[in-house]
Amino acid sequence: MTDGNSFEVVFSGSGENLCKNTPIDAREFARKKSRAMIDKRMPLDEAIKKFVLDGEYLAIGGFGHIRIPMGTIYEIVRQKKKNLTVSGHTAVQDIDVLMAGKCVSGVEIAYVVGFELRGLSGVQRRQFESGEVKMTDYTNGTMSYRLRAGAQGIPFIPVNTMLGTDTMRHSPGKVVKCPFTGKKVLLLPSLNPDILIMHAHRADKYGNCQIDGHIVKDDLQARASKKIIVTCEEIVDTEVIRETPQHTVVPYFMVDAVIEQKWGSHPANMPYQYYFDNPFTEDYLTAGRDEDPEVMDKWLDEWVYCLDNFDQYLKKLGEERLKKLVDLEFLRGGN
Repeated sequence: MTDGNSFEVVFSGSGENLCKNTPIDAREFARKKSRAMIDKRMPLDEAIKKFVLDGEYLAIGGFGHIRIPMGTIYEIVRQKKKNLTVSGHTAVQDIDVLMAGKCVSGVEIAYVVGFELRGLSGVQRRQFESGEVKMTDYTNGTMSYRLRAGAQGIPFIPVNTMLGTDTMRHSPGKVVKCPFTGKKVLLLPSLNPDILIMHAHRADKYGNCQIDGHIVKDDLQARASKKIIVTCEEIVDTEVIRETPQHTVVPYFMVDAVIEQKWGSHPANMPYQYYFDNPFTEDYLTAGRDEDPEVMDKWLDEWVYCLDNFDQYLKKLGEERLKKLVDLEFLRGGN
């Protein structure tokens, strides 16, 4: 502490802040967005072409293998978007598929390479170890804190978590002496993504979207991001949304596009709707772990490039396979 009016930096992490947007940038962008209640329904391919631009910073809703927007992920890969920087709490199938499709140049993340109980990702391991994709370390908590700062419009946020850890050393955080107490505190940069893609249980045509169950940090991501694409299991009348306003996580005026996409989180879990398709994910992981890159290319050809859209993907999976994911007896271990 110097004169009580400035911070004394005790330690600076070596990590790079990969998001170049500032809260001022995001607020200026949001100020120009229309508040009119207009119909924002459009085909998914049109939304990706219009709103996801090469080189942008992408945030992804959901968590791990739960409620992630896989239909949108596949379309981004299908359109061969490039040089995206991606943030998330975990780099599992959503980020992994983007990396397999060579869409990603940087990742800010709390948990990488592992697919939880399913083991390690060959795609991520190769791209991170080779330096093909840059990675900056955080923790789950600090990613949420950064989004909270971005949502509140402040340039950084002070936290106690990560102090004294190697994760802090590999982050862009700065340890300072608090000007009020003289104690050490970690300052982290705010996070304001260019675009958020998320999958919800339902939305209306204007973009008011609702989530059943844990919202994770989708509310913070929405408030911090410049643009938002929402896919949902069902588009409903606005009156249905108004019956349970407490479930409306993102209001219409933040949303740029809304798409009804049933099974839009497959092969992930959609709470109260359908369960994980574990065999599908295992097959994907097996392809990614093969040292021959043509094996992963073949998987992408079969499940992404050779299909025009997500509806064709669902048709290829077949009704019987999808039915099992909502069959309670099957989920309990029955045949």
